[in-house]
Amino acid sequence: MVQYTDELKEEIRSANDIVDVISQYVSLKRSGRNFFGLCPFHKEKSPSFSVSADRQYFHCFGCHKGGDVFTFVSEIEKVSFKEALELLAERAKIPLPVSENAEFNKTQYLKDKMYKVNAETTLFYHERLYKPLAKIAQDYVKQRKLDNNTLKAFKIGYSGEYNELYKYLKSKGFKDEEILSTGLVNKNDRGEYIDRFRKRLMFPIMDVSGRVIAFGGRKLDNNEKVAKYINSNENLVYSKKKNLFALNLAKQSDSKNIILVEGYMDAISLYQRGFNNVVASLGTALTEEQGRLLRRYCEQVILSYDSDGAGQEAIMRGLTILEDQGCDARVLQMDGAKDPDEYVIKYGSGRFKLLVENAISLVEFKIKMLKNKYNLENSNDKIRFLKEITKILSSVENKIEREIYIDKIAEQYNISKEAIYAEVNKATYNPKTAEKALIKPVVKKEKEVEISPAIIKRENMIIYLLINNFRESYENIVTNIFADDFKLESNKLLFETILNSEVEESDKILQLISNIEDPEIQSHVSEILVTDYEINSVNKCIEDLVNTYNKERLTNRKMEIIQLLENSSSLSKENISELEKELNDIIIELAKRK
Repeated sequence: MVQYTDELKEEIRSANDIVDVISQYVSLKRSGRNFFGLCPFHKEKSPSFSVSADRQYFHCFGCHKGGDVFTFVSEIEKVSFKEALELLAERAKIPLPVSENAEFNKTQYLKDKMYKVNAETTLFYHERLYKPLAKIAQDYVKQRKLDNNTLKAFKIGYSGEYNELYKYLKSKGFKDEEILSTGLVNKNDRGEYIDRFRKRLMFPIMDVSGRVIAFGGRKLDNNEKVAKYINSNENLVYSKKKNLFALNLAKQSDSKNIILVEGYMDAISLYQRGFNNVVASLGTALTEEQGRLLRRYCEQVILSYDSDGAGQEAIMRGLTILEDQGCDARVLQMDGAKDPDEYVIKYGSGRFKLLVENAISLVEFKIKMLKNKYNLENSNDKIRFLKEITKILSSVENKIEREIYIDKIAEQYNISKEAIYAEVNKATYNPKTAEKALIKPVVKKEKEVEISPAIIKRENMIIYLLINNFRESYENIVTNIFADDFKLESNKLLFETILNSEVEESDKILQLISNIEDPEIQSHVSEILVTDYEINSVNKCIEDLVNTYNKERLTNRKMEIIQLLENSSSLSKENISELEKELNDIIIELAKRK
């Protein structure tokens, strides 16, 4: 893998003025030295989003996101730091280094060509959809009630006959090897080039960055000998287990969750009706790779699969994968329609929104599936049902969550809480340690000791001084204040980064910190930079900070000595005398510092 140097990162950062880049996404107005606009990361009515042209940093005073141009692109495009760097390099037309391996370079070249072939193909299919020869596709689109905005958002198209696409791509200068590599055209035994997709409604499949990587095609006639859907084969740029249909659109949604559906039309139909947070799996059961991808863009995923048996089994597998990835996975319960597309057309977006809001958890879904197996009016079935749900509840590690489920199940299925508790206690009994995991009312732990705002402000001020007044601040600060003095981990990291560097200029310090590829650190830095610490004299400010830390060290040592003296039975007279003398000296020194 190619590693990008700090020098290259700085070249790319310098070539992409943060005001210019952010202006492509946010309407900015100058106010004093900075620019302000409505934050793109949370809803607000008054502008609290600030961009500093001087510092090349942004910060939102509302949601507290912040950082440099890499952080902004990473957050707004929902891509990794590396992908953000590559997007900005492309914007600035800065060539990125490639591997010295010739085979690797050849592969990269072919991948670039494949992306271009796919882009041209998308254009070819989409333009054909609006031509008279595509009447069969136009009729189908009207039947499915898709409007023009939706057709354009998804770049839906119509494929030609025999080898029309092949001829078009050749006219654009692509070589046979480049065209064949995408799988859009096949070569038969007679040496003829034939389009894979013919007379089908076409759905481009895009990666999270919006690059077309594959296609799905739906038949439009009643020929039972051909498959209803055919999709691109996997190739250098396309792996169906690593991608999700419409994720490039869903990642831009303001919603805190993503709805996962089975088919292209489900995703498209819901999108048109206001649900812009919908993605579809690509003809496979949900994979671990897709689970990780979803977790990257949201914490909650709601599965809305078809109501048939296969759909319900897929839900169970999908829920397990998502929970393993740390997602809050839920199931949308839908009656009266076989899939989301049919439901939203039949009942409207308002009712579908209620289904989303009332989606149930994995545990609730498992119990609902169990209920379908048993007749709860029958005593024997009710006992079996209780034993089965006990197994499910025993696997819930969080005791508070388990208690909530027990309360809910007891009420919903008319089973006493005591009976459920008793069975779960039996199931969670651990004979090896002779400990019974009895369920008792959960006692909430006391709140962990928080770092006071005053300490955080003081630490932030130290970082601010080191960034803004490097030469003036450095020696006095680093000889009197130490990394272990910092309570906030992010400040400790920043302090150590500056301490371990060999730079000697203030602007270089900011560049150094900008290379920390952690959005939380970058947000913290941006907050430090925009805060007004009301410093009239840098030297006086540093002197006060040093005195504060010295006083704290003396106070802490004073408390240590007092504790030692209170438990002095193991100390010698000489040790006691030394400690008493030290304590007296500290008391005198603290009195001077008041």
